[in-house]
Amino acid sequence: MKEWFKNYIWFIIYSGAVVGAVTFSVGNLDYDWQWGSIPSYLVSVQNGLKPGPLLRGVYITVQISLVSIVFAFLFGLVSALLRMSNSFVARLISYGYVESIRNTPLIVQIFFMYFAVAPIFDISAFASAVTALSLFEGAYLSEIIRAGILSIRKGQWEAAWSLGLGRVQTYRYVILPLAMRRVLPPLTGQGVSLIKDSALVSTISIYDLTMVGQSIVSDTFLSFEVWFTVAALYLMMTVPLSLLSGHVEKRFAVH
Repeated sequence: MKEWFKNYIWFIIYSGAVVGAVTFSVGNLDYDWQWGSIPSYLVSVQNGLKPGPLLRGVYITVQISLVSIVFAFLFGLVSALLRMSNSFVARLISYGYVESIRNTPLIVQIFFMYFAVAPIFDISAFASAVTALSLFEGAYLSEIIRAGILSIRKGQWEAAWSLGLGRVQTYRYVILPLAMRRVLPPLTGQGVSLIKDSALVSTISIYDLTMVGQSIVSDTFLSFEVWFTVAALYLMMTVPLSLLSGHVEKRFAVH
């Protein structure tokens, strides 16, 4: 915990130094800073204390990210197990899914899901965004989980089989628990990537943090203030996960 807190303090110091350097550089542009306008977009005091548009955007971003990471893990786990099955068809399906997703841009997948798939199945923009993000991140999680399974020594399989466990029971009680310990740090890191990738859902008119920032800038022309604030809000979401990933990696390190 002390190491985690120390890293967090150093991050704040480095971030402050970067912000200070950028502010100094922008100062040479003779820019009229209007930071006093930003708090009203974070917290609204009209009719009681309520979240402002930026915090409501944070809520949508977190909501999309949490739902997507759950489904991404399920897609990744199923795909990894299919890739390692004895069925040629299952391996082909998994291979096709992973390669097609990893070799096409996420924004293209979001557009395809929203403009081509969503009208057919009558799903909302939110569901389209979650599906696209889940499939995209699931393809990467699939390879991470598969690598974790392959890293388990053959003796673990033989020990499980000698106890009379079937293939499903071996995966459930022996292999997957061991593999998850090894892949938990990169899985946590992938969650950070998902939060950042979720910014692309603004392209299909979902009012997440990025979309709200664009809307405010177009109305007020407070480009620097708004985007600095948006960046800070994203950092507040991703930095704890990054630090958690490092802590988990040290905690579950396999020697």
